[in-house]
Amino acid sequence: MVDELLKDIPKLKKILAYHVLTGKVMAAAITKMKTVKTVEGSKIKINVPIDIKNIKLNDSIVTTFDVAANNGVIHIIDTVLTPASILL
Repeated sequence: MVDELLKDIPKLKKILAYHVLTGKVMAAAITKMKTVKTVEGSKIKINVPIDIKNIKLNDSIVTTFDVAANNGVIHIIDTVLTPASILL
């Protein structure tokens, strides 16, 4: 799949932009949301269980929250998110 995406830069950019939010969105804010709009333009569904473990972004589980970065904050997930408009 990586080789295919490297040959289709617009598709790769769309997938990468689907992983980015505008602003600095910390874990405390995510747990209060149902959906969030990505830089790509589509929404990601957020599922917060009662015990606040295994929070899901679409079908991906967040494994680590609030990793500081020079340009914002990172939340590590266990799989690649793909916008519905892209078929892989």
